[in-house]
Amino acid sequence: MKFGIAFANSGAFSNPVLMGHLATTAERCGIESLWTVEHVVVPVKHTPYPGSKDGQMAGGDNVAIPDPLLPLAYVAAITKTIKLATGILILPQRHPIYTAKEVATLDVLSGGRAILGIGSGWMKEEFEALGIDFHHRGAMTDEAIQAMRALWSEGISSFEGKHFKFGPLHSYPKPVRNDVAIHVGGHSPAAARRAGRYGDGFFPTVLNPEKLKQLFDLVRSEAQKAGRNPDRIEFTCMGTSVAPDNLKALEDIGVSRVVIRPPSTNPEAITRALEKFQEEVIARA
Repeated sequence: MKFGIAFANSGAFSNPVLMGHLATTAERCGIESLWTVEHVVVPVKHTPYPGSKDGQMAGGDNVAIPDPLLPLAYVAAITKTIKLATGILILPQRHPIYTAKEVATLDVLSGGRAILGIGSGWMKEEFEALGIDFHHRGAMTDEAIQAMRALWSEGISSFEGKHFKFGPLHSYPKPVRNDVAIHVGGHSPAAARRAGRYGDGFFPTVLNPEKLKQLFDLVRSEAQKAGRNPDRIEFTCMGTSVAPDNLKALEDIGVSRVVIRPPSTNPEAITRALEKFQEEVIARA
């Protein structure tokens, strides 16, 4: 089992000193990956955040949320092995040519450590602020995944879809392995089907093992329909209370990575908590 830390760029971790401490300590303690989140803006009046009592996002609507990719480039410079992931980047809000270039650059800077976690978004008002049709976001997400893979592959790139069309053109640098793993986020059947058709991984925001199993089964079924090997799709989940005893149930349904929140916003407490996590969980997983 691998372990990651999410929300690594938001709130208190928008401070580069604290984020740097989290990243270097996590790497030293055996954490496999660091995951950043995204909202480019948060309209004052917006669709209620799913599961929130007051409709606001975790930490409040005015929480600092830096760009998800730039902080990972900062972390790349101060670490050596920890993987650098977005969890998630709202893909249909960005043109795939720019996104492919930025992610490829991060991958090269980090020596091949980038993971692109993507989602189609849920906040209609954020799309409206950007002048993007919220109702086309699913189709745009699917096309953008395919377009980025075309841009990352060796040689001249071309793509033609309903929402994006380009080429032939040169796009360099290429990622270290001419590809970056794309993990599809979300907990809807549509997200699960997208992961099965196009993803290297699936990262649902669901904690219940039975619900996770249903979504994973849908991913595998969709992969088979698309002529893909479902065993090559990696499953990640969020964890609140992580202990060796409850990891077995997750492993049994196919989870290979559990992502947790930062244990604290205090540097000393972060160090103590992650060292304890290494000793009590990672060493026994």
